[in-house]
Parts: sequence; C-alpha cells; structure tokens
Amino acid sequence: MPSLDALRRTTAIVQVTIQRLVALSLGTLLVLGCDQGAPSSVREEASAASTPQSAPPSEPSRTEEKVLNFSNWPDYIPDQLIERFERETGIKVNYKIYKSNEELMDRLSSGKLNDDIVVPSSNFGALQIEKGLLRPLDKSQLPNLTNIDGSMLDTLERLDPGNRHLVPWAWGYTTVGINAGKVKQALGDTPLPGNAWELVFNPAYTSKLQQCGIGFLDSPTEIIPAALHHIGKSPDSGRPEDLQAASAMLAKVRPHIRTLSTSLIEDLASGKLCVVLGWSGDISLAIAEAEASNATDIIRLLLPSTGGMLFVDTLAIPSNALHPRNAHTFINFFMRPDIAAMMSNEMSYPTGNKAAEAHIAPEVQANRSIFLSEDEVRQLVPPPKLDLTSRIAMTQAYVQFAYGVGQTAPGAAAPAAGQ
Repeated sequence: MPSLDALRRTTAIVQVTIQRLVALSLGTLLVLGCDQGAPSSVREEASAASTPQSAPPSEPSRTEEKVLNFSNWPDYIPDQLIERFERETGIKVNYKIYKSNEELMDRLSSGKLNDDIVVPSSNFGALQIEKGLLRPLDKSQLPNLTNIDGSMLDTLERLDPGNRHLVPWAWGYTTVGINAGKVKQALGDTPLPGNAWELVFNPAYTSKLQQCGIGFLDSPTEIIPAALHHIGKSPDSGRPEDLQAASAMLAKVRPHIRTLSTSLIEDLASGKLCVVLGWSGDISLAIAEAEASNATDIIRLLLPSTGGMLFVDTLAIPSNALHPRNAHTFINFFMRPDIAAMMSNEMSYPTGNKAAEAHIAPEVQANRSIFLSEDEVRQLVPPPKLDLTSRIAMTQAYVQFAYGVGQTAPGAAAPAAGQ
C-alpha cells in the first residue's frame, strides 16, 4: 500500500502533467487549425505565440557581464568542467537542472526560462528551432567547431539544416541495464531473453523481476518510442492504433515497475534496482560505482538485439539569452579536445569530438558499452522525428501508463478549454 506522502506526490505530479498537456494540446491544435470552432481572437493569439521569430534578438553589448546561466540534465556534467571554465574566463556560471526534454520544452515555450545555454536532445532541438526558440550560432566565435566529427554533424544536420543552431554535447543510447546476480536469482531457471527489451516489456519477465526492482526513465519521449519500436512500429508514430498497441503492452508491465525517474544511477549501483530502462552512460556510471564500492554483484549493460534507441544531446542558445557571447565562449571551450574528453572519461558518454580521442583514457576507449563497434552503432535506432501532434499523443499515452489517468485514447485530441 503506497504511503500517504507517496499518494500526495503522485497526485501533484499527475495534476501538473495534465495541466501542461491540456495547455500544450490546446495551443497546438489551434495553430494547426484543428479547432476551427474556437474564437478567432484565441486562434490568432495562439498562432502568434507559436510563430517562429524571423530573426534573433538584437546583439547585446560587447561588454556583457561575466555571467552564464546554464540549464542541464541531472548527473550530466564533469565535476571540474565549470570550475575550469570560470577560472580560465572569469565568467560566473549559474547552473540549474531540469529533468526531461518535456520540462525544458515547456520552460522555453513559456518565455520564462532565463538561460544562456540549454542541452536539448536533437529531436527536441528541431522542434525548438521550428518555434524560433533557439538562436542561430555565430560560427565566427566557434573556431573549435572544426574538432567535431563530420559524421556527427551530418547526423545533426538531419534535424538542424546547415548545423546552424546545435552542437553536440554527448551521445548515447537508451537501453537496458541489469544487476546480473539479482536478475539471475529472480528469474530462477528462466534464462535471459535473446532480446534485452523483453526484460522490461514482457510481463513473463517483469512479473519475476519486480521482486528485486525495475526502474524506467520518467519521460514520454524515452519510453513510448522504445515501446513502439519493440512492437514493430515506427518510434515516431503518432497513429492512434500504434499508440494504443504500445499502451496495451505497457499496461501489462506497469504493476511490476517500482521506480520512474531520470536519476537511476545510484539505485542500480547500490542494488535497490535490478533492472533499468535507462541511458547508456548512466548504466556505465552505475557499473563504475559498483566496482569502486567492491560490490559483489555485477552491473551489466545489455544492448538489445533489435538495437538501442540512439540520442544526441546538444548545446544550444535560447533566442532570449541575455549573454549569448558568453554562451559562445562556453561552447567553444567545451569543443576543445582536452575538455570534451572529460565527458567520456568522467561521464561515460562519447561527444562526437574527433580531436578529443587522443585525450580519452585507454580503458574508456576500450569499454564497449561506451564506444560501440561500427556494426553496433549502425544497429541503433535513430532519434524519432517529433512534431507537436506526435509529442502530445506520446505524452497522453505516457500519462496513462505512468499514472493510470486520462481516459482520452492515445493520439486523440485533448478537449479545448471550455468544451
């Protein structure tokens, strides 16, 4: 039986999630012309709010104050990186955290986020570019851009034509991590499946593994695309029938899932969870933490036979940034080979910085869960292309999965306010 505090926390999360979803759905549907019955003044207001800016804000004075406001994901920056940047440049960094692409998107869309650098995943970066929420880069301030692997720039160009807004921060893949000893004990005579996705999506396995703890990433655009991929559908599908099929599969395993979180490292490393659907770098960090603590159980990263879900996280400058020159200074600083290598050496993520390879520790380069073979990279599923309609549909499906609320069928339009 959940505690009263847990129930209160879940209720609050559900209320906030539904409020954001309905608000986003209304604005999106009005802009797309799906709610022609709404008053024209409302349609015009929503359209104006979502129209991309024709040009970035005017350039601030060259004498920017020595401040950089930086928002990023949890557990996603090398320990000494900010200190080194501040020491070398004299720029003070105000560092903040957000927990999902959805949270960042909502904050950028509201116009209230007062940041100079953010770290969107590339597919969300594409949405933000379309809405005029990101500032084009001044490449004359980024001489270290030549250090980036051309193939990584090609990958990003699919979502950011001309590589005008996004530069790579780190890349990896969403996959399955396990505590090998606890999983073996929980499964008994049942062997590990040939496809690791079965451990998190098949109730034949999750019903046994629930005793040692299963954790999922708390994000619609991490869980729903992976579920769609597992049932043979396109990971970016917004079709109601596809989302309903994914939701039906997820509903069968939901009772077996203990934790929904974007911070799964400690719980996996400490043995509080035995299976996670998480990010490759976080699972690699959990492996390192378990080894450092001389844990008896072995943490393993499993690459599904049908491929993990590739992601590329990027550095970007919001269109309303107050300190864009300082932001460019930081981006150029991070693209230095010795600095970019810190991401791989400390955080277990590749960066796509070709020149950094010489600075990466040999044992990290040899770690096949961090640096995959060419065949394994080709097997990864590219980031799903998202439009606002598919994002709304995925969020609806996720809210049903995570919290058991929301009776609107996945993929159907949320009702407009007042109806």
